Amino acid sequence: MKFALDVPNSGKYADPALLVELAVEAERCGWDGFFVWDHVVSGGRSPVNDPWSVLAAIASSTTTIRIGPMVTPLARRRPWIIARQAVTVDHLSRGRLILGVGLGQFSDKEFGAFGDEADPKRRAEMLDEALAIVSGLWTGEPFRFTGYHFKVAKTTFRPTPVQEPRIPIWVGGRWPNKAPMRRAASWDGAFAIPATSGLSDELSPAETADLIAYVTDHRTAEGPFDFVHAGFLSGDSDVDASRARAFADLGVTWWLEQITSSRMTPAKLRTLIRRGPPLA
Repeated sequence: MKFALDVPNSGKYADPALLVELAVEAERCGWDGFFVWDHVVSGGRSPVNDPWSVLAAIASSTTTIRIGPMVTPLARRRPWIIARQAVTVDHLSRGRLILGVGLGQFSDKEFGAFGDEADPKRRAEMLDEALAIVSGLWTGEPFRFTGYHFKVAKTTFRPTPVQEPRIPIWVGGRWPNKAPMRRAASWDGAFAIPATSGLSDELSPAETADLIAYVTDHRTAEGPFDFVHAGFLSGDSDVDASRARAFADLGVTWWLEQITSSRMTPAKLRTLIRRGPPLA
């Protein structure tokens, strides 16, 4: 199992220089990944930064740690722009980017308020079309697309990603909602949080086992696949190692430690980072 940090791009973590410093320290302390949220506004007057600018800075300041947005709502972004941004960061990082995607949250605040599509079902349609466009453009071959929401005239995007056959795509969703995990089964990873909570709870081992069985039943492509657990470490090394092994035994390949401004200050996060992942 690999271990990563999933850090907000807002509130106490809105300073982009801070996120770069934390990522550099996480790499030094043996963490495998550093991911950032993708929001354009936050609660009240809380500050927010742009995740792609931060990821570019992290890519240029690290050498081994995997990075990416977790998750970026493709319905809020033009897929050809994301395709270009992702390839650029993949090159800056020499092939360390993972693209996390999902529907996004806060339909009114982050979508409707700006004239973007607020209906989740239509955003799901847009997400599927956007994924087809992003992956098609990444081939570097002439590509065209005609969908209900997006259209691309024949065009060729170069360069292609460093990673082959392409940048890995993880699909986020809320379990036991089935549709996001059926979508995830067509790509490279599934990242789920409980459907009935915010970011304060995690899936149990039994729920995780059900999720893994469901996604596995719907997999049609060959190749590696990541099951990503959104977790909360306790700080007790023995307890955390035992819990991590239990999830690893189920087939979980990544543990993403969920960081929120309300749960953990940057100072406490530094302590967690320096402690290192529970399984060396």
